[in-house]
Amino acid sequence: MQNKNGWIQEALDNLNIKALNEMQEAALQATAKHKDLILLSATGSGKTLAFLLPLVEQLRKSPTETKAIIIVPSRELAMQIETVFKSLQLNLKVTCCYGGHKREIEENNLKQAPALLIGTPGRLADHIRRESISTNTIETLVLDEFDKSLELGFQEEMSFIIGSLPNISERMLTSATQMEEIPAFVGLKEPVTLDFLSGKEETDTGLAIKTLQSEEKDKIETLFRLICMLGNRSTIVFCNHREAVERTSALLKERDIVNVFYHGAMEQRDRDAALCKFRNGTSNVLVTTDLAARGLDIANIRYIIHYHLPHNEAAFTHRNGRTARMEASGTAIVIIGPDEKPPVYIPADAEVITLPEKAEIPDKPKWTTLFVAAGKKDKVNKIDIVGFLSNKGQLKKEDIGLIEVKDFFSFVAVKKIKASHTLHLIKDEKIKGKKVKIAVAK
Repeated sequence: MQNKNGWIQEALDNLNIKALNEMQEAALQATAKHKDLILLSATGSGKTLAFLLPLVEQLRKSPTETKAIIIVPSRELAMQIETVFKSLQLNLKVTCCYGGHKREIEENNLKQAPALLIGTPGRLADHIRRESISTNTIETLVLDEFDKSLELGFQEEMSFIIGSLPNISERMLTSATQMEEIPAFVGLKEPVTLDFLSGKEETDTGLAIKTLQSEEKDKIETLFRLICMLGNRSTIVFCNHREAVERTSALLKERDIVNVFYHGAMEQRDRDAALCKFRNGTSNVLVTTDLAARGLDIANIRYIIHYHLPHNEAAFTHRNGRTARMEASGTAIVIIGPDEKPPVYIPADAEVITLPEKAEIPDKPKWTTLFVAAGKKDKVNKIDIVGFLSNKGQLKKEDIGLIEVKDFFSFVAVKKIKASHTLHLIKDEKIKGKKVKIAVAK
């Protein structure tokens, strides 16, 4: 890691980061001296770079062999890490493997060994069983959000994967919460722990924790009035079950609150659409399970609402980690029903919110999201989409918002007042000589 002013500085420049923070510096130094490392640091503190940068020197030595594997508990986290790695612009191949993604595409990508492999336990285990992955060359294992990856539901697959990696010499485990006991199959030998969990994250990160008492056992009316009070600010509402997510979302829609929902049983395209609408301002409210508590790096989330009390303190920590990221401020609000007691980990002096008598429904978002049935595999990129919508759809630069291009489809935010006219103008037009379905995203 001595080449601080060389590739590391170039990589940071590509990410528009001036310098590494204290935790990232410590991780770089520790990995240079120790084989096994446990890194504990708050959500949003930059752990992804802390484990990616130490890998690069090793990957650059043998770019045509898979030298490192990163295992994560969710596909969203896998994709986020892949995005950060590609943003470093190091000209190293990376392949991302996760459920909901076509296995054939992944198998084709794996034919030429990537330098770095990222994936979820189920899909990685599947590829190893099919011998799509050359495991003999892998020397470094990273478990991001390791406390979640090593929970009981994943243990069998994790044990199989790690047992299939015969030449691991370095291990790095990262999380925002501690784990009482790490299973023996991980193979840690005299690990060094870097603990940046100070116990005072709330003050360090600008996170305020507040409570709200609900008079009714069914808290939907309280939630509705709270969202009305908060206004058009980016808000995540956490529920404990998928069914509750869909029910809560529907009840809010009945009350004229624009929102999207997101949980693990949804099709990948529907999950992508929901997150894209939340990111681009088509919806300011996301109703979700704890699936969204890890791996979602969405900027400027102002409020976290615990509609259902979290299962434990770790879940509370991870949910709250979606806001107050990278020196921004945020507020976590815990709604407490008449039969519920505030959990012990909620500060005794947490502010109690009083809702106004009158609930005023927030203004509707000014953006809508268009679905474009073409993506990376069709050689369509953001510039193509902007050019098409500007030339054929008569949209100005300020009428086009966030664009996300996936493998086989894309999403683009456009000003709601322009959407209908634009769709009419482009209905018979072609992108790159090909007729492509474009419609308001469902």
